Amino acid sequence: MSMESVNPVAVTDRIDHPALAAAAAAIGRLLVLGGGYTGRRVAQALEAAGVPVLLTHRQPSPSANEPGWLHFDPDQGALPTPADLAGVSHVLVTIPPNAGGRDPVLESLEAQLRRLDPAWVGYLSTTGVYGDTDGAWVDETSPTRPLLERSQARLACEQAWRRSGLPVQLLRLPAIYGPGRNPMLNLRNGTARLIHKPGQVFSRVHVDDIVGAVLHTIALPPQARPDTLILADTFPCPSSEILGLAAHLLGCKLPDVQRYADVAPSMGPMARSFWSENRRTSSRRLREDLGYRLLYPTYREGLSSCSEDFF
Repeated sequence: MSMESVNPVAVTDRIDHPALAAAAAAIGRLLVLGGGYTGRRVAQALEAAGVPVLLTHRQPSPSANEPGWLHFDPDQGALPTPADLAGVSHVLVTIPPNAGGRDPVLESLEAQLRRLDPAWVGYLSTTGVYGDTDGAWVDETSPTRPLLERSQARLACEQAWRRSGLPVQLLRLPAIYGPGRNPMLNLRNGTARLIHKPGQVFSRVHVDDIVGAVLHTIALPPQARPDTLILADTFPCPSSEILGLAAHLLGCKLPDVQRYADVAPSMGPMARSFWSENRRTSSRRLREDLGYRLLYPTYREGLSSCSEDFF
């Protein structure tokens, strides 16, 4: 693929990870299904290292022969051909369940993926599959007891990927933040809310640690890859804590504190569901068993790195 990609990476934005060279050497061609926030970031890191990458979008390419851009919309019958996917050796799936709670990639591309015989398929899932633990820690051995409908759909899709027989690695993620998606932006645009709910904590992960962990696992020998892996930083905390640092970095005031019990009735269903579960997610397997060193071990390092967007 030409290095003049549909997702060009400015020199100042290149993402340098310790495992980048080894992962790049292992990959013949990467297919990233889902050109959203995380999928695009993974694609950018590998494209900058010279790896041919296909990145799917629900919209057609803006030009007829745009390299790297693959139109994929099963609902509209827009599916890649075998020629489009020729040479793909590794696959990353970031697309969520469809409206019926099923996996749109498996429903439309499973046979093609089997014919590709990829060396690795990463499926980005959610730590929501563990349900509410009242703040207790969960890891890869914890029981999955999803309460929310979207988390139940994710677990069903995980199980479908396991049944596929493809070399799938399930990567479970908590809240994702990073450049262009963080509390400083919410403070700047006036949408930040300082909500207090006693005992409530949230786990999170910087998008570049998702990229780093993906590269790290691809670079490992297949027998060393666990089939399920949590990607999270080491410091779950209340949302008010990270918002406090965001205000400090911007030099602005925090919004007035609100009690969750007072504001919950006015929240939308998605916001209420976000606050309905309380758990701490452990990435010890990633860090200690697999030897991955987090770029941003806590929100303090991660959010501080995003302040460059504002100054």
